[in-house]
Amino acid sequence: MRDTYHEELDALGERLVEMTRLARHAVARATTALLDADLTAAQEVISGDDAVNQLENEIEYSAFDLMARQQPVAKDLRTIITSLHMAGDLERMGDHAVHLAKVARRRHPDSAIPKELRATVLEMGHQAEQLVIKAGEVITEQDAEKALELDKDDDQMDRLRRKLLTRILDPSWKHGVEATMDVTLVGRFYERFGDHAVHVADNLIYMVTGEKPGDEEREP
Repeated sequence: MRDTYHEELDALGERLVEMTRLARHAVARATTALLDADLTAAQEVISGDDAVNQLENEIEYSAFDLMARQQPVAKDLRTIITSLHMAGDLERMGDHAVHLAKVARRRHPDSAIPKELRATVLEMGHQAEQLVIKAGEVITEQDAEKALELDKDDDQMDRLRRKLLTRILDPSWKHGVEATMDVTLVGRFYERFGDHAVHVADNLIYMVTGEKPGDEEREP
């Protein structure tokens, strides 16, 4: 019975890692959709979000089922509770990838990103991928030290967003209101994607150590 119980606990982590894999694929394809005006990639991200949602639902069902049947305590209880929180953050990361894809779809057949900002958006896409890759690693390895690195890694995403905003606020910006709105939204969606990767890491730290890395207010 206890072997089955721990197998079910392990399965929570496996589903979380699969969510990180799907989130990475989604944000990579969303970046392609934005930069290449790739409607197929945009639709792939939008339709693929169902798989992310399904995994979150499975984690939620399994977590509550384990709590009801096993009455876990100490680290096991932290594992279950933090798995719920991490699944929520990963689901939102998938949502932000969908939002990026919808910006690309709305502007098709044109690219939503002006030429002079393409390199910055591409870098944001790569940074988003690296953040979610590391989130998957810290879940797999339960490595609290590596998890602490995510907050610093996310600083680069914040810098890139500020770079976008500085550019669209420059008096030389000539791309109009629609492009301004698109770039503002794109920067925001990438930033929030990164923030949720940090939240995943924070929850992993709490799961492993029983200590919260910070009680700062979280945005939805």
